[in-house]
Amino acid sequence: MIESRHDAGDSGPGVTAPGPSSSAIAFFGDRLDLADRYVSLLATDGVVRGLIGPRETPRLWERHLVNCGVMESLIPQGASVIDVGSGAGLPGLVLAITRPDLTVTLVEPLARRTVFLDEAVASLGLGNVTVVRGRAEEVDLPFADVVTARAVAALDKLAGWCLPLAAVGGRLLAMKGSSAAEEIAAAQNAVASLGGGEAVIHLCGVGVIDPPTTVVEIVKERHVVPGSSSAHRAAPSRGKSRRR
Repeated sequence: MIESRHDAGDSGPGVTAPGPSSSAIAFFGDRLDLADRYVSLLATDGVVRGLIGPRETPRLWERHLVNCGVMESLIPQGASVIDVGSGAGLPGLVLAITRPDLTVTLVEPLARRTVFLDEAVASLGLGNVTVVRGRAEEVDLPFADVVTARAVAALDKLAGWCLPLAAVGGRLLAMKGSSAAEEIAAAQNAVASLGGGEAVIHLCGVGVIDPPTTVVEIVKERHVVPGSSSAHRAAPSRGKSRRR
């Protein structure tokens, strides 16, 4: 099992989990201790298991935790969230730590990653998180209010995996970089065929992190039946299986 510890000796000689930055202290507030324990897990077991590169350890707070956490401003209170391709838990675990009001499902196909996620959830005592092993296009889950993804795929492909998991009126929040506008232009037809509305770029964490986090938001305007570009049905209420 994962043990929360600040001595990260297992990840290399003299390596320790970094202390929180000033922006992290301000952002996480009374959730800072929990976030600090997660950083310790990433810097130790995350590195040993190949989920985080050793060179990322010194910048875990800014590049990973705060970078992911600031997107919570786009998520409604009490929302259900599916994090696709969760990897080491970014952004899903960070959002669950930051926002205990959220119900978060981490979807990840690789066994070694889901083992880490299960152990991290248990170690951190996160009762609002469920880990599901599988590919986004194969899992059988209730529709979510929000579907998140970070560095998983180009937007056209990502929309195909994520929008079918969202409820009508829900949204895809995709963390992207400087090429966000180009990806949106290339994905317009794919997004429309999946029932998605116009993509909007948000800069999250302005004044908190530099540069701010770029998030592409796509609202799911209608449900499209798989295999059909025109037929659609009403989404089931939350809690029902999305598969028939």
